[in-house]
Amino acid sequence: MTSAKGDKGIVIPCGRRADPFVIALLLFGFLLFIPATASAQTDPFSIRSAHIYLDNKVYLVSADIHYSFTRPVLDALHNGVPLIIELRIELIKNREWPWWNETVAVIKQRYRLRYFALAQHYVLSNLNMGTESSYQTLEAALDALGRLKELPLLDQNLLPSGADYVARMRVALDIESLPTPLRLLAYLSSRWRLTSEWYTWKPQL
Repeated sequence: MTSAKGDKGIVIPCGRRADPFVIALLLFGFLLFIPATASAQTDPFSIRSAHIYLDNKVYLVSADIHYSFTRPVLDALHNGVPLIIELRIELIKNREWPWWNETVAVIKQRYRLRYFALAQHYVLSNLNMGTESSYQTLEAALDALGRLKELPLLDQNLLPSGADYVARMRVALDIESLPTPLRLLAYLSSRWRLTSEWYTWKPQL
């Protein structure tokens, strides 16, 4: 991994805007696949493990997440369309009756993945923190994206002790962030609806 602002002098050129003509061609090509959406890949995103632990009076979250993209999404990425991935984590306090359950914490973490053809680099940005890193291969970028480490969830003082809690996590491609022509397509084709199932577990708090 090489930091986009690192000391090795690698300069990443400004991201080129997606050409409307290219988007139109992508849209035409993708529409050809709509009848075949029943065979689209299932569960392209999956959460393999997740846990919450206490460190210096702050609850942190770590997780192992697998990402893979369908061919239309990859084509869009390599033609200048940035992809926004949203991670959502919820901590829920169980009550006697399920409909009384209380959500005590919600974390939304957003990432942007871009491809720079001139530099032949993939750039992964953490939009919450304003940081970014560059990678020479898509596999390396997705591997880094899938390693969630020490994400702050909640201060220990804000979490009443002795209660029963459930945590759940989900990741998804943010369709609303796509350019308008592709956004319209994404509503029609399951090849664009990339999301994981909710991963639920009972943390030891």
